Amino acid sequence: MPKSLVLGNGNMLLCFDNKARVRDFYYHYVGLENHAGSGCVHRIGIMIDGDFSWIEEAAWKVTMDYQTDSLVSKVEMVNKELGIKLDFKDTVYNEKCIFLRNVTISNLWDEKRKIKLFFHQQFRIYDTERRDTGYYDPEEEVIIHYEGRRVFIVGGRQGNTSFDDYCIGNYGIEGKIGTWKDAEDGELEKNPIEHGPVDSVIAFTFEIEGHKKKVVDYWISAAKILAEARKLHQYVLTRTANHLLESTEDYWSAWVNKNNLDFKDMNKESVDLFKKSLLIIRTHIGNEGGIIASADSDMLQYGRDTYAYVWPRDGAFVALSLIKAKYHTIPRKFFEFCNDVISEEGYFFHKYRSDKSVGSSWHPWSKEGKKQLAIQEDETALIIFSLWEYYQASLNIEFIESVYNSLIKKAAEFMYHYRDKRTGLPKESYDPWEQKYGISTFTCSTVYGGLLAASKFAKVLGKEEDAKKYLHEAEEIKSLTVKYLYNSDNGYFYNRIMPNKEGFGFDNTIDISSFFGLFYFDILDINDTMLDDVFDVVERELFCKTKVGGVMRYVGDEYHRVDDDAPGNPWIITTLWVAQYRIKKAKTLDALEEVKKTFEWVSAQTTNAGLLPEQISSDKGEHLSAAPLTWSHAEYVTTVMQYLERKKELENK
Repeated sequence: MPKSLVLGNGNMLLCFDNKARVRDFYYHYVGLENHAGSGCVHRIGIMIDGDFSWIEEAAWKVTMDYQTDSLVSKVEMVNKELGIKLDFKDTVYNEKCIFLRNVTISNLWDEKRKIKLFFHQQFRIYDTERRDTGYYDPEEEVIIHYEGRRVFIVGGRQGNTSFDDYCIGNYGIEGKIGTWKDAEDGELEKNPIEHGPVDSVIAFTFEIEGHKKKVVDYWISAAKILAEARKLHQYVLTRTANHLLESTEDYWSAWVNKNNLDFKDMNKESVDLFKKSLLIIRTHIGNEGGIIASADSDMLQYGRDTYAYVWPRDGAFVALSLIKAKYHTIPRKFFEFCNDVISEEGYFFHKYRSDKSVGSSWHPWSKEGKKQLAIQEDETALIIFSLWEYYQASLNIEFIESVYNSLIKKAAEFMYHYRDKRTGLPKESYDPWEQKYGISTFTCSTVYGGLLAASKFAKVLGKEEDAKKYLHEAEEIKSLTVKYLYNSDNGYFYNRIMPNKEGFGFDNTIDISSFFGLFYFDILDINDTMLDDVFDVVERELFCKTKVGGVMRYVGDEYHRVDDDAPGNPWIITTLWVAQYRIKKAKTLDALEEVKKTFEWVSAQTTNAGLLPEQISSDKGEHLSAAPLTWSHAEYVTTVMQYLERKKELENK
């Protein structure tokens, strides 16, 4: 299911479902080592005067959001039948790997109530079912879950008192469904230790007068060794959970507002989504530099794997959004990541894990018995293209000099030599949707942009021969893209051409990526009438004509399609690409009005907390595939920044 909240600090990342239950618990890498994946859930329960309830039951009405401009949750749970309201403030402490929950319990009735609040933990440490241990430490008054070099300490306080009940047990083996069942009679068995697939429950018991409140703090500290986890637990006790939560809220508020942008005439919902997008993007970026596509572990791509990988393409577009929004430190770390993982041959693999190892893939390394590169060349080109944008914004010449030979030149030499002999275009590789192999309009456009950026880098560093060489090849690819890929029969560009013994095969699919590549990387000038004709085709063929609206990827897109008779689903990024075209094309302020409508459309597709999916169903507008998708949020940030810049330019004319 799509996630409803994400919280993180670059080493710890947690995802929550629509009942505020932890469903993903990543540590020590963002997107890698999900210690609560594979269906695990951290439940929350409450007993009131002998009546027990889990908060996922229908009687609970749950609303979820973030505190204003911050990576701290604002969750309200109300059960009118029980006369109880729970208000949660959750966060991952920005400085250390500590998950904090602050719960305010309100008694909505007149009489005094006896309350017992339960927190359930269900771990699969290292995402395995074996070798975990959980035990109760009576001296520290905590539950400790561990395996190898991953330790999680569960603690809490109600006033000055720790939890007063607990139990540790197994789930998923020997007919046991989980220790959480032990909570439903209100009494825990206090089993002190268990191993294998282990879960645990702690509980706090107290009374609340009529129309009064009590507060419970709960936390999980994570470390690689027990001693360090204990230090983190003591750190919470010393500094207090409330102080850490408040300081984290203040930090993120300062971070997201540091540039003090003037949002002109954008409405509140659109501005709020901009800020939330920056925060959500940040949760998906590891402190080692990796930018993952999505932390949503429930979304299994093609049923086999998740989106929790670093795609160089997605990462490049996220980096571009942060550069546009004037956040330069994070993109630099991403480029350092890229510098470390680029192959000796000068290309990037399909995707990577956050620890810089190569990720899983379905691209074959041979075709009809012959070797082929299982890559998407646009991913290589986009890194160099986005790195130039970073340099223009930061002017960090020392960093550029340090990665010129190891990253820039290595990638440029690959793009320079990886050319089809008959056409002079980039050789075949996979398209941006990772489905088709050939010479695509989008990839040609990105390679032009990448080689042009490499030429500019070489010129800045005084490497004149490299500068001339890369510029010549870039300009040649630009003209050859129009020569070979323009389809005069339909006024569009071929999605791809496929060299064969007889000549070429032609793919006439109307694909939004072809249009985007042409205007974004300046293959065609924004005022070229040919580009006008291409956009007319996009408007006719790819705009979703249902009540949902938006723009689909390509004609005949079957990925998560509702049914055979339905059009392809609209994607957030493709809809925003059209807005970016309109911004670039705009000559008057009135021409930007349609862009504001796109912002409002995108804002309407979020969860209550502001998370954007990859795509939505063409019939009902339901979230499909991964949510949140980092790329969706990145394109929104980029489009808003482009809008603000263009509006300012037009106002000053």
